[in-house]
Amino acid sequence: MTDRPEGAARQAAAPTLIDWTRAAELRSEVGGDDFDEIVALFLREVQRVLDALPAQASEVPDLADRLHFLKGSSLNLGFARMSALCESGEQAAATGKGDTVDLSALRDCFARSRAEFLDQLAVRLVA
Repeated sequence: MTDRPEGAARQAAAPTLIDWTRAAELRSEVGGDDFDEIVALFLREVQRVLDALPAQASEVPDLADRLHFLKGSSLNLGFARMSALCESGEQAAATGKGDTVDLSALRDCFARSRAEFLDQLAVRLVA
């Protein structure tokens, strides 16, 4: 047994950045044009929230709320690793351990997820 924190164990259990099945389900539910609008809005809003976060999680009074928003938005579009990181951080913040949340890891995960999503979108979700 290892002494890894729960969040690290969860990340190891969810190695993929994107849940393409979920992304395809959403596209099927809303249609191609609306899906494109949802993607654009998601990318813009998540980036806005991440840009507004200071370098230190301890400086964010409503960290759990912000991470909850990011978690739900990410999960909806299939950003699986991002959602898992946000969930882990949300739980930490809700229990008074918000200073343990690594905001730079969250930003990095979003950047990698966004790049993979945009790079593979046309191939994975053929109209």
